[in-house]
Amino acid sequence: MIYKVTRPGKVLHTNVKLPASKSISNRLLIINALSGNTELPENLSDSDDTRVMIEALNGTRSLKDVGHAGTSMRFLTAYFSARAGSVQLTGSDRMKQRPVGPLVEALRQLGAEIRYGSNDGYPPLHITGKPLPGGEITVESGISSQFISALLMIAPTMKKGLVMHLAGEMVSASYIRMTLELMQQWGAGTDWTGSTITVQPTGYSGGTSVVESDWSGASYWYAMTLLQDYARVTLSYLGKESLQGDQVLTDIFHSLGVVSEFDDGKVTLSRLAKIHPGMFSFDFTNAPDIVQSMAVVLCMAAVPFRFTGTRTLRIKETDRIHALQTELKKLGFILETDDEGSFLEWNKQRCAPEPEPVIETYHDHRMAMAFAPTALALGEIRIKDPMVVTKSYPGFWENLQGAGFRLENQS
Repeated sequence: MIYKVTRPGKVLHTNVKLPASKSISNRLLIINALSGNTELPENLSDSDDTRVMIEALNGTRSLKDVGHAGTSMRFLTAYFSARAGSVQLTGSDRMKQRPVGPLVEALRQLGAEIRYGSNDGYPPLHITGKPLPGGEITVESGISSQFISALLMIAPTMKKGLVMHLAGEMVSASYIRMTLELMQQWGAGTDWTGSTITVQPTGYSGGTSVVESDWSGASYWYAMTLLQDYARVTLSYLGKESLQGDQVLTDIFHSLGVVSEFDDGKVTLSRLAKIHPGMFSFDFTNAPDIVQSMAVVLCMAAVPFRFTGTRTLRIKETDRIHALQTELKKLGFILETDDEGSFLEWNKQRCAPEPEPVIETYHDHRMAMAFAPTALALGEIRIKDPMVVTKSYPGFWENLQGAGFRLENQS
């Protein structure tokens, strides 16, 4: 399937109800299950990732297939290691290429029984779950924050709790803070001092179970607001106080000329100021999920940029660095990086764009949504496999149509 997305015939003025946060939803589901609570949290994300998580937690089959859901793979690996019973945890072909070795090794050190089903370090996994003794471990801070969060969430159920020493450069610390805050809301005793996180063997006693809207999903609407003078977009269920690191969007886009006005549980975006005049630089270590939105919109706005803190993008749903380079080149933009993906840069280097480019999405929801706003600058854009958005934002295309964009199925 290919969607042709055409820009609205008038200035963008719209109200949008964003999906609930997938990051908070999936963490709350694990904590809720570990607490023994049988009622689901309120306002859960309706994304594929959250649906997969619910099915895996509640299903009776020993085979658990998470598809493309990387968060579910990491969190469920730890969860099933700490719960009595045997399961096989698998996923899509791409999932079987995404490493889980550091997480499995850490769990083994804490007493878990896990075997690889095919290639060492990668799914599928055979897990024989049991109560874990816990103890003291050292993990590399540069691994996925989801690995660290997975270990932290099961720690209150361990006999000795957990003392985790973080070694090296930290990535995505905001997601670790989110995990710890949710754990504390559910009665867990935690402390993060310096490079050591301590979790007491308190178990969980219940807590707040209402999920806020998704700041990552807001990034696409910030991008649209930036690309059109006098645009005005209101996003519901977002406030100044948030557990999500992606709220940094408000500061980033303020420097680019987009104003965020908070009022009564919503935020209204407007493009009133001039675009950032020079090279835009930012470290996305704590907000990797908005890199695609930022790279695409800054190219469209002709703002050169240099991003750092991007190396974890190599091992996401796809190699997001490569995907951005490939698809933006179709639009005439040449991006630079290194083998590790430790930076991503556009210094205004251009090439001839394809006459009718079709954007590949690589089974990656954020590729589809990051490129959709380009219709405002280009007039129209074609996006292949557009329904990948259901992974995190099932109503995205309906929201675009509500804002005046025209969609044509060309498959």
